[in-house]
Amino acid sequence: MEVQWAGVEFQRMGPQHTAVGLIFPLLLGAWYVQGLEMSVGKIPFLQAVNGSTVLLPCTYLSCIGIKDLYFSWTFNENGTMQKVCDSLIVSEESKPEVNIYRERVEFIGKNIDRNVSILLWNITFEDAGEWTCFGRNPKEKGRNHSTIFTLIVVDELRVVDNTLTIIIASAVGGGIAGLMAFMLLKNFTLFVLAKLEEKNKECLVTSSGIDNTENGLSGSKADSKPTPKRK
Repeated sequence: MEVQWAGVEFQRMGPQHTAVGLIFPLLLGAWYVQGLEMSVGKIPFLQAVNGSTVLLPCTYLSCIGIKDLYFSWTFNENGTMQKVCDSLIVSEESKPEVNIYRERVEFIGKNIDRNVSILLWNITFEDAGEWTCFGRNPKEKGRNHSTIFTLIVVDELRVVDNTLTIIIASAVGGGIAGLMAFMLLKNFTLFVLAKLEEKNKECLVTSSGIDNTENGLSGSKADSKPTPKRK
């Protein structure tokens, strides 16, 4: 079966189009590298005791800087996003005026080190859930990013039982110590056996020389009687 192409002609890209085709992906990659990023740290959750005060961390980062950065904190309350606080940061040197919409919340970031964290005082079980830190940077054509911090509220912190860990560590340590003792004993035994074998060889050589002397063999010092003279 022969396949025919009806009226389709592929145009070869010239040097100018090729350069544009290569530059566009590079610019697109640079755009994503420089994009706004909100972060709650390497550990995005916290377990805290009922009635305590907790820090909900959040920082922003933008490689090209910010201008009129809008940020907010929201809380997922039974599927409904409740606004906790929000503000506008004009520049990295300015101090934001934060609007608080929820009780027992205090903004402590003050834009120091790009920090937009909040404190939650006297937490209750109703405060457990997902807290979202959101940011939008007009300098990046309105690029936005959000991150979630999960709060777990408990009556008391559980003490981690390390008994099994200690047993396993002790067993492994004892096994290593036993192996080292076995290797030392083995090396010492081989050393003693080598010395005994060397001593036995010396004894055999010495006893062989004594036997040859007694039997009057070559190299021996056996006494010989003089031949009597004829008259």
